[in-house]
Amino acid sequence: MSANSVILDKSLSFAARIVKLHKYLVKEKKETVISKQIIRSGTSIGANANEAVYGVSKADFIAKIQISLKETAETEYWLRLLVLSEYISEKEGESLLTDCLEIKRILVATLNTAKNNK
Repeated sequence: MSANSVILDKSLSFAARIVKLHKYLVKEKKETVISKQIIRSGTSIGANANEAVYGVSKADFIAKIQISLKETAETEYWLRLLVLSEYISEKEGESLLTDCLEIKRILVATLNTAKNNK
């Protein structure tokens, strides 16, 4: 299994969880501001990683992975805010944060490898 397929699989699964979180926040909690932010950033991680795989150059690949990494950091922020503001429980937040941070570690490793292999 290649590193590309790992990040694509994990980011797609994570995006699906974010979509479900968004639906929950809107339907059950009547929250629309943060939920719009987190669905944008949380689904953008995988979209940019997927684009990176099909980049036209190594520089393009690196740029897209960097965008995915930035989106991961933003998603991490929104998840922490949702827990602190008690829109989701600590347990729910921990589970999502664990996945988010795992994706972040993979993206950092991917980025470092790509930069070192220039």
